[in-house]
Formats: sequence, C-alpha cells, structure tokens
Amino acid sequence: MKLLPVEIIQINQNKIDEIDKIIKSIYRLIIYSRHHLDDDLLDIYLAGYHNLKELVGIKNAQMEAQNEEEAKEYLLNLKVSLDFVVEEIILQNNFEKEVQLFQLLRLVSPETNAIHPNRYRQTLVQVGGHICPEPTIVAHLVSELFYKIQSIQNPIIRAIYFHHELIRIHPFVDGNGRVTRIAKNWMLMYDLYPPIFINDASQKKEYINTLSNSFKELMKQPDKWNNYTSQFFEQELDRLLYNAKMLYESINLTGQNREKQITKQ
Repeated sequence: MKLLPVEIIQINQNKIDEIDKIIKSIYRLIIYSRHHLDDDLLDIYLAGYHNLKELVGIKNAQMEAQNEEEAKEYLLNLKVSLDFVVEEIILQNNFEKEVQLFQLLRLVSPETNAIHPNRYRQTLVQVGGHICPEPTIVAHLVSELFYKIQSIQNPIIRAIYFHHELIRIHPFVDGNGRVTRIAKNWMLMYDLYPPIFINDASQKKEYINTLSNSFKELMKQPDKWNNYTSQFFEQELDRLLYNAKMLYESINLTGQNREKQITKQ
C-alpha cells in the first residue's frame, strides 16, 4: 500500500471558508455579545459541544453496538475518551504523536488493547472489499502518515486526510473506526472546530460505501485523485459544516436566554 500523496489533495475551499465564517461568528458571540460574560467563553463552548455529543452519541452507539449493554459501554468509553481529549487540549497538546493512538485505544476500546497491549495488529485484515496492508508494514505506514500530516497546514484537511488514511491502514485488530474518529476530532477541536460525527444510519452507510470505493480506486491508481476520494472529503466537510451550525445555534440560544432573564429582572 502507498499512502495518498498530500500534494494531489483537492478540496472545496468555498466550504472551508463557510465553516471558518461560522466558527468566527461563534467566537464573536462569545467575546462581544453583552449577553455572554468573559468567563463564559470556555463554559459555553463546552456546553455547546456536550449538547452536540449527547445528540449524536446515542445514535453512534446504536450503530456501533450489537445490544443495549454494548451501547452503554460504548457511550461510556466515548465520553471518557472525549473528556480526555478536552483535558489534553486545555494542556495545549494537539494530536501529533503515535503514542497518542495507543492512549486513545486504551480509552475507546480497552478490550482490544488488553489483547494486544501497545501493539499494532499482527494478522491480515479485510474490511469489506479492502484488503488492508500486511502487518509487517503497518508500523512503517503509520509513522509515514504522522510525518505526512505535518506538511498539511489547514487543520480541517489534515484531520480528514488522517482519518481516510488511518482507516485504510487499519492498524489495530479492532476499534480502528472509533480511535480514528476521536483522533480526527482531537485535531479539529484543538483548532477550535467542532467535532465531526456520523448523525444517522444513512450517513453511516454513505460513509462506509464512500471509503470502500475510495480505497478500491487508490489500489488501482495510488497517485491519482479520484471521484470517490473527493466525495469522502466533501462529505466530511458537509458533516463539519452541519455540526458547526448546530454549535452556533446552541451558543446563540444561551445568549438569548440570558438576555430574557436580564429583561425579566
């Protein structure tokens, strides 16, 4: 397997500009609105983020788990891992080291880490029609991936690229999707973007199909940007745009409610 060359990435800059516009609007509300206090900045952001997490978390659990008990455990692990990410961001730590992959695996999929602690997979894996790379080259590919993302300046593109390629490598026996999505959101949140989540079953199916088709095309022509890879990047941008709008509405509502309380007094 050869990693997707960074220099051939084609991205919808208009959509990125739209996302950035919404994010700036969020922080204008927090900083300049008379109905948002200075010390509310972090609290309001986290409140909006946790509201988003609660809205989509249950749906994600239903898609990842086979029964109610597994869904509860999945949600618990998800919340623990996201709280860990928030603490790391507060400490000014971005996601940029391989060791952080194993930190996330221990939190998101402790059962997998217990089987192969601090190790990449030692067996062949097939995901749908995609045959993942040989175990002997997994460590090299992951190291190369971390090296490549250093050259991507835009945090949104960096996060989506990392997501696409780590899933293609599939470094662990299990938990790859969960670890990858949390890692991607760590990168986004560090630069003050909201997390990207799959919002429903139809999006989950779309996500899987697009990734599968992208991997097939890249197996044929690893150095060529194709329609399916482009489609995956576009769908991720759409999900981020949707979640940014949700976050804006949540924070805006907080200010409106405070304004109403002040008016009543």
